[in-house]
Amino acid sequence: MQLSDSEIQMLGGFAAELADAAGKAILPYFRTRMHVEDKGGQRFDPVTLADKAAERAMREMIGRRFPEHGIHGEEEGHAPGRSPIKWVLDPIDGTRAFITGLPQWGTLIALNDGERPRIGIMNQPFTGERFLGMPSGAWLNGMPIQVSPCASLAQARISCTSPQIFNAPGQLEAFNRVADRARLVRYGGDCYAYCMVACGHIDAVIEAGLKPYDIQALMPIIESAGGIVSTWDGGDPQDGGAIVACGDKRLHAEILRYLDGS
Repeated sequence: MQLSDSEIQMLGGFAAELADAAGKAILPYFRTRMHVEDKGGQRFDPVTLADKAAERAMREMIGRRFPEHGIHGEEEGHAPGRSPIKWVLDPIDGTRAFITGLPQWGTLIALNDGERPRIGIMNQPFTGERFLGMPSGAWLNGMPIQVSPCASLAQARISCTSPQIFNAPGQLEAFNRVADRARLVRYGGDCYAYCMVACGHIDAVIEAGLKPYDIQALMPIIESAGGIVSTWDGGDPQDGGAIVACGDKRLHAEILRYLDGS
């Protein structure tokens, strides 16, 4: 669905309202002794009342303002709409950081027009940082942001939330081929690390096992800042999976070669 510039601006403004509402729902829980549930699976997968309250607040707002739009959220799943437009929501990306009092978490809000995400917000209400990506550019709290040039892996600062995410055969070995050649490797960033790529402080993020709600909001932020996001085989990343986000297309090409083992 082709959205006009005015529609993009209007929907971007509404996405900001969603971020405000989610932040108000989340902050009363941060750094408190909250109850934490385990959603189960191969390893600890936490969810809190803050996650649930924030997604519920955003869903109710979308339902009132745009009842024809679809919604795909981490906590309440996929609700198809009559329109191709879909909101993709992760109320707290980085719940493990959240429950341990660390600020490397944020609310992810994407507006997908039926083809790909066109608007992305990463909102960190505790630090007061809001990253926005739209076709017209990328900003942090209203100030333009841009990736940094980095043509060589030997000079690259790379990030990964945890090596534990590489569950498929060969993934950890592939990541290590890249990490062993990088100048610097940092762990624990979650969505915050992707925004640091957009700001030019990190050169690449390499991860696996992502869901659509983990990556779609981050795509417009990085791409509109001049970077590139793809799957490990160079494909469309919006459905998640094994993902590479880079500030420099030359670095991206080199990382893909090492991930492939060539």
